[in-house]
Amino acid sequence: MRTLISETEIRRHRALYFSVLGAVTIAFTLAFLFPVYWMVTGALKSPVELAQPVPTFIPESVHPESYADAWNRMEIARYFGNTVFYAFGGWLFILVLDVAVAYALSKLRPVLGNVILGGMLASLMLPASALLIPAYLTVTDVPLLGVNLLNTPWALWLPAVANAFNIYVLKRFFDQIPNDLLDAAAIDGAGRLRVLWSVVLPLSRPVLGVVSIFAIIGIWKDFLWPLLVLPEPAAQTLSVALSRLSLTSQVPLNMMLAGLVIASIPMIVIFLIFQRSIIGGLSAGAMKG
Repeated sequence: MRTLISETEIRRHRALYFSVLGAVTIAFTLAFLFPVYWMVTGALKSPVELAQPVPTFIPESVHPESYADAWNRMEIARYFGNTVFYAFGGWLFILVLDVAVAYALSKLRPVLGNVILGGMLASLMLPASALLIPAYLTVTDVPLLGVNLLNTPWALWLPAVANAFNIYVLKRFFDQIPNDLLDAAAIDGAGRLRVLWSVVLPLSRPVLGVVSIFAIIGIWKDFLWPLLVLPEPAAQTLSVALSRLSLTSQVPLNMMLAGLVIASIPMIVIFLIFQRSIIGGLSAGAMKG
């Protein structure tokens, strides 16, 4: 297997190689973990300690009750429930519709399918901020229907479904499934939907896991789009509600940090549990079957 540095060079400069590798690993680990540590320990400090001009890396006094106070006073349970509902509802629609589109482009070969796929991939070249205004105008007045979707779950779910990256990843994986399997199922009398349900989907569990993780994490951590389409406080996600409460109510800083920790825990746990599935699913879609 070819690498950037040959094995001969590594053996010749073994000490230097592992010194640089260790230093880079430690630097990146600190860069990613220190903000999490600061957030968790900041929630344990008192408001007076957080307001000191010289920060303390280890809390002088521990106040774990700030987490319970944040949960009760900031009504985190309600916004947590909203976010769970939006995340898993969006995940369901993303799986159903994106799988259908990817299956059609990969195996049904519609007319102008390559043109449609090219248009989807071209949308990835656009910055997300450039699509905010067109997407917002579409949500506020859906073409042909004339419906306003603000403060409804559909304002989050429908834009989440239109994800070219998910469709491309699914299509690439479906392309690796031999057509002989599909033809054999068709000879046995299976229709298109039966082939998708009984043959394609069972073979696609790795990539379905990857898309599921990306979908849930994407909706959970999104801030700007829910801020625009969910102005009603009762319908807001956890991230938007925390931002609003930090500006409109007298919430102590340690309590706000505790709320941020609570909002971060589910996604950190999901990533740690399924990180192998993410790497394995993406690499499986890039390999020849």
